[in-house]
Amino acid sequence: MKPRLNIYIEHALVKQLEQAAARAGSSKSGMVEAALVSFFSPDGGDRREAAMARRLDRLTRQYGRLERNQQITLETLALFVRHHLTATAPLPPSEQAAALAKGEERFTRFIEQLGRELAGGRSLVRDVVDEVLPTAEDFFSAEDLETGHE
Repeated sequence: MKPRLNIYIEHALVKQLEQAAARAGSSKSGMVEAALVSFFSPDGGDRREAAMARRLDRLTRQYGRLERNQQITLETLALFVRHHLTATAPLPPSEQAAALAKGEERFTRFIEQLGRELAGGRSLVRDVVDEVLPTAEDFFSAEDLETGHE
């Protein structure tokens, strides 16, 4: 028979322990014993460190993709602005009111189209990459393709 141990813990922890034991189909004593074995295990720290390293690696990859996507977005915007400012001639004052009205109409259509694209889960960047590169693997990592993230 195992020695009996009386301990005092917060009520909230007791509820969490009861819920965890019920989910695992175990007793509260069994759950506490397993936690203590894990805590005192010589390789417990190594396992926690390895798990933390895996999480940090995943976050680093995600951050790298975000940084890459942001750079693509900024370069695209800069290229568009340069082209627009270079190719667009100034309008005479008599045509400015009509151009302003047309611009507002086009902007409204643009926002509506953007809303449809976002609601549909489509990606213009992905569409462009599919047209430019022979295979998406040339641009996106294998993990991106598997998870659908860009």
